[in-house]
Amino acid sequence: MNLDIFAAFLMGLAGAGHCLMMCGGLAGALGPKPKPVDLISYNLGRISSYAVIGAIVGLSSQLLVSSFAPALLALRFIAAFFLIALGFYFGGWWLGLNKLERLGKPLWQKVAPHAARLRQRTSTFDRFIAGMLWGWLPCGLVYSALSWAAISASVVSGAVYMLAFGLGTLPAMLAFGWFSGAVQSILKAQGFRQAMGVIMIFYGVWVAVIALRQLLPL
Repeated sequence: MNLDIFAAFLMGLAGAGHCLMMCGGLAGALGPKPKPVDLISYNLGRISSYAVIGAIVGLSSQLLVSSFAPALLALRFIAAFFLIALGFYFGGWWLGLNKLERLGKPLWQKVAPHAARLRQRTSTFDRFIAGMLWGWLPCGLVYSALSWAAISASVVSGAVYMLAFGLGTLPAMLAFGWFSGAVQSILKAQGFRQAMGVIMIFYGVWVAVIALRQLLPL
């Protein structure tokens, strides 16, 4: 598996507790034990939005890199920073990514009423669209994953990276709908979040070191 795709998947997987807190609200509106088709439709919609956003970011970085090639190396450093910041965010040691989430709130305030209205309906299609709208929820975890879509400098790869990220979030969201409270407690536990945070920090440092070697070859 491509290393950047794996990193995007790992971000989603490591952010289990965060996903339950941020996206669990809409999933909870489906009921305590939602039908599998409803839960799957909602999550497919959510992941589809991630892929669309990834394609947009990938296209933007492609246009940037095509006119200024060194920008790709800069994007690699940015991705490393986001990995490290995300690790501290998971561990509760530094919550700077909350500032990024606040930047996206004006857009979300326009989208949220439509998502709320759709969740009142019962059709599979409405669940899918509600999930797509919820995919635009301001989220530091999503923004961090988008740094990997930017690295791709490709529409297709950007979408694939965010698709991998979305698949990584699935265990947490399925746990919310189907699994016991004990499983949810584990995913939300501070120890679990801190362990995932340490992994993200080490991975981010490793990515930064690779970028430095490209910038300053020995």
